[in-house]
Amino acid sequence: MFGNEDKVAEKRMKQVVQAIENQDRNALKAMFSKQALDEADDFEESMDYLFELFQGQGKMKIINFDLGVVSESIEYGKRAKEVKSACDVITDDQGYVFFLIDYPVNTLEPDNVGLYTLRITDSEEDLSWQERKLPGIYKPDE
Repeated sequence: MFGNEDKVAEKRMKQVVQAIENQDRNALKAMFSKQALDEADDFEESMDYLFELFQGQGKMKIINFDLGVVSESIEYGKRAKEVKSACDVITDDQGYVFFLIDYPVNTLEPDNVGLYTLRITDSEEDLSWQERKLPGIYKPDE
């Protein structure tokens, strides 16, 4: 139907987890689209919180990967592909749910190629994809 979006989305998820494990700010930030970085509130502060949260929790393991929804828009020969995915990530200490919204292709809005949303919670949220679609990194409520 769409192709290999599941493999592309799972690869992105692994890149996010690896950047967090390695505390690699540059690698994580580079995954986000320019638009997401411009629209996000306190991106650097959210990234600080994220790295602090996972520091010392041991190896992160992805389980239950789910390619949620893939949608494509085409206008006047330009297209955008939106890939929404989720997975459970477990560490030595705790489990988390990761939600990603990624635009691997976007000639409609060239500044929005890349990761748009990374939302991490410590439990299953009952939110629609529209409610989760916020720019940048979102974390569990403190």
